[in-house]
Amino acid sequence: MTNVYDFEANQIDGKPVKLSAFKGKVLLIVNTASKCGFTPQFAGLETLHEKYADQGLVVLGFPSNQFGSQDPGTNEEIGAFCTKNYGVSFPMMEKIDVNGGNAAPLYQWLTKEKPGLLGLTAIKWNFTKFLIGRDGTVLKRYAPLDTPASLTRDVEAALAAG
Repeated sequence: MTNVYDFEANQIDGKPVKLSAFKGKVLLIVNTASKCGFTPQFAGLETLHEKYADQGLVVLGFPSNQFGSQDPGTNEEIGAFCTKNYGVSFPMMEKIDVNGGNAAPLYQWLTKEKPGLLGLTAIKWNFTKFLIGRDGTVLKRYAPLDTPASLTRDVEAALAAG
């Protein structure tokens, strides 16, 4: 796999989507959770989505229950929670594993492309973020503590890069 467009994922309603459908867009891929201290970041992610969607930003949320069992619900429950509590209108995908032997191929690739601190490939916690350029390559990896608002400059630079 050479770029993000080589992968596909299932939307939260179970329908498959090839990530090549987002070719030419800037993607912000985030592993999410509904019952985490970082869950309020959904609001900031939605703000980024609303502000920059017209310029080509797509936020993709990937729920995961691998960290403290903080997203135990069904895909339907997760989708309803995100919409009701945070007005999420960006695409949410099916719940996946982001670490270990059952990690989604997309996350295996993302973590190899942009390892975390000390070169570790594992996702440390919910709301780890990956910024993908219009060419489908990983530009940057952000820690859970990095708020969506703190990514604005990098998002704008990626959008401007054409």
